[in-house]
Amino acid sequence: MHRRVLLVAYPDVDGLDLFGPAEVFSEAVLRLGEPAYDVVVAALGGGLIALTSGVSVAAADLASIRPRPTDIVLVAGGSDTATDAAAADRTLVAWLARAARTVARIGSVCDGAFIVASAGILDGRRAATHWSSCERLARLHPKVRVDSEAIFVRDGRVWTAAGVSTGIDMALAMVEEDHGRKLADAVAAHLVLFSRRPGFQSQFSEELVAQTLASDPLAPVISWLRANLGARLDVDTVARKAGMSVRSLHRSCLQALDLSPAKLVEKLRVEQARALLATTQLGTKVIAVRCGFASTPRMSRAFQRSLGVTPGAYRLMFSRASSPAS
Repeated sequence: MHRRVLLVAYPDVDGLDLFGPAEVFSEAVLRLGEPAYDVVVAALGGGLIALTSGVSVAAADLASIRPRPTDIVLVAGGSDTATDAAAADRTLVAWLARAARTVARIGSVCDGAFIVASAGILDGRRAATHWSSCERLARLHPKVRVDSEAIFVRDGRVWTAAGVSTGIDMALAMVEEDHGRKLADAVAAHLVLFSRRPGFQSQFSEELVAQTLASDPLAPVISWLRANLGARLDVDTVARKAGMSVRSLHRSCLQALDLSPAKLVEKLRVEQARALLATTQLGTKVIAVRCGFASTPRMSRAFQRSLGVTPGAYRLMFSRASSPAS
């Protein structure tokens, strides 16, 4: 099946939101040896569109494009001012609302969700956007069920990605649905991705925390936590290790990570458990104890809260080791 991929742009749009999915679909075409996807960057009025980086890209005139039943339409994110202006553009919003009634897939990357939401497309649906914009999207569009954890969400024909590089993950999932996992994996390998990430994978990353906080006062205690996740880690203990009062620890965690100390510990434990599930043959009971969950049911509840999936399902999808011991 031939699909046209319409990547919707506007002035001050994010380049990676456009080019990430574009490269996925273009590489799929090269590997298939047939024109399965026709990638088109489109904007109202067409012409040269300036990106957030200052680079410009040529765009077709969106107003002259008639949506087709096989189309994929993805609205890219951009600066806050740009997305607000695009979301208020009645012509653009009306075009998207019409397209949503016709095309095979429609959605957004990053803060493009605000524009799609303005067209009513996300009403009553679960949707993702960048972690820093989740609260604002929920406030401005209360009918949208904002998923602040997932890196991308599929709700029927509507797809939304959390932001920037996650548009690549979402596009790969579309390629897999159209042409199978083998092609999607080959495209991911060509793009030198460390791994293909499922939609339910959390936007939170232990590695990102480590990088973000390298010079932050919380860095030493986070390093200590990683090395002692199997221990009893109540808030008083963590505060003492941080050299802070409990109140100061709460304030620092909320300011730096938008997490309470207890949620930070849980997130780090889930990260460690994910790594052990994917790379070892250890049983889930052993992993639960080693990561400080004390029991398998507690670990399972933490996985459901963070990832929306059980530890067993996560291992089934991502294990690089042989089947775990019972």
